[in-house]
Amino acid sequence: MKIIVTGSLGNISLPLATALVQQGHNVTVISSQPDRRAAIEALGATAAIGSVDDADFLAATFAGAEAVYAMVPPVYREPDSRAYFQRIGRHYAQAIQQARVPRVVQLSSWGAHRDHGTGGILGSHDVEEILAAVPGLALTHLRPTSFYTNYYGFVGMIKGAGFMGANCAGDRPVALVHPRDIAAAAAEELTKPATAAGRTIRYVASDERTQAEVAQALGTAIGRPDLRWVAFTDEQMRENLLKNGLPASTAADIVGIYASMSSGALGEDYEQHKPTLGQVKLEDFAKEFAAAFKQ
Repeated sequence: MKIIVTGSLGNISLPLATALVQQGHNVTVISSQPDRRAAIEALGATAAIGSVDDADFLAATFAGAEAVYAMVPPVYREPDSRAYFQRIGRHYAQAIQQARVPRVVQLSSWGAHRDHGTGGILGSHDVEEILAAVPGLALTHLRPTSFYTNYYGFVGMIKGAGFMGANCAGDRPVALVHPRDIAAAAAEELTKPATAAGRTIRYVASDERTQAEVAQALGTAIGRPDLRWVAFTDEQMRENLLKNGLPASTAADIVGIYASMSSGALGEDYEQHKPTLGQVKLEDFAKEFAAAFKQ
């Protein structure tokens, strides 16, 4: 199959492209960074250097493709992340229609079933709806849960304050996922036999723990077994993010995500459609976290 992978050589796209090449598929990886060309070609894939913010580039790259993995690259300095997601979603829709791509796997998120109250997840909801309106498309919304890799963002807090925390209760169960498990699910979906047009949803998760259990596991791995999770108020969370230099709109997006996680709104649909859990458990990720923490 001729398959297009967006996301350059990111945490999901690299193992995804690698797996697809190893399976014998004709893989093109889109990257906005020219210096990634050599590494992409070393995988055995074709490099397409350009931006997903360019619908004409996407249409030309998608020409002849049998399947596309479509993700929206995170840009934390965008003044309006939801508008950014909508714009990229429309570019994808235009290019998919123009190139007549029959199969798309979109990287979405848990919580994307909601059109309000989930902060930065709302953009993923919008992209789902934009792509679902493309006629004749066999579309899978891949909805991973909370990324383990988000916890790398707590390294500074752990080193500076001695604890982890956000505006989410420590006893709140959270579904967690590793990029490798997402990549495995995406590869499965992209290479399935041809299906009828329409949309399907697939959740992806690796483990389920409370935030307090996450703090304990990561703390044990880094030699701080007493590491604890502290629940902030929404306002405390917002102030901390602003102090760290994030734009007000980005801070609001992050506060909204954790608030909906704490209330259970983020995972309400996931709870009704739980998948088989993936391979990478919290203790496996804790080893990766410890290695990064010590660098």
